[in-house]
Amino acid sequence: SPLLPSLRVQAARPDIQRIITLEWLPTELMMALGVAPVGAAEMYNYGLWVGEPVLPASTVDVGLRTEPNLELMIQMQPSLILYSSGYGPAKEKIERIAPVMGFAFSDDSGKPLTMARKSLLQLAERLDRLPQAQQHLVEFDAALAQTKKRLAGRVKRPVLLMSLLDPRHALVFGKGSLFLEVMDELGIENAWQGETNFWGSAVIGIERLATLSNVDAICFAHGDDALTQQVTSTPLWQSFSFVKENRFRRVPQVW
Repeated sequence: SPLLPSLRVQAARPDIQRIITLEWLPTELMMALGVAPVGAAEMYNYGLWVGEPVLPASTVDVGLRTEPNLELMIQMQPSLILYSSGYGPAKEKIERIAPVMGFAFSDDSGKPLTMARKSLLQLAERLDRLPQAQQHLVEFDAALAQTKKRLAGRVKRPVLLMSLLDPRHALVFGKGSLFLEVMDELGIENAWQGETNFWGSAVIGIERLATLSNVDAICFAHGDDALTQQVTSTPLWQSFSFVKENRFRRVPQVW
């Protein structure tokens, strides 16, 4: 019957009110579609490191991203579990609870923004929300184009993107990061040209920031006011060229 394929598609569509996300990437993908997960992992840290989009107060915290509370998830009877490929519990464990769908952060191309676009459309197709995905991408592209126009007159100086981790270490972003792909679109050179991991970041000793000259530095806050005060008051920090030249800015968290 010609009706059978459409009936199968409808049957496979999950209840969008009962979806659990086990990592921040799929959480953000869902929120971009205008759908909040019923449960999400590490909500407190999500608030510190991601911030927006803000999860509803009714969202249930299902535990750590690496080790979620499987018993709680079983009780919640999700219609679908979203996870990040290669991160967190084994797929075999969670697919015993409900159907699953995984998303990769990047691939061999090293372009996570391009991958995120594809992932958003794949999730939208699964949830029957393609118009919302397409609208989100239109708005994103418009915002990017507007930002590029605003920055047209900016002095061509490399930008360092970073977060403080502890008194001796910083997280810097470079090759393979989501930020780099956006910066390339905007025509901004990334100041960190050193080593990076799969996610396009690297944990470095703060002293290595001394090697960067003639850069603008942007530091993402994540509930670390006391740490920032401690680090920025040291003679080492005060010796950095971007500090002495007043080119350091602290901004709200972005993931």
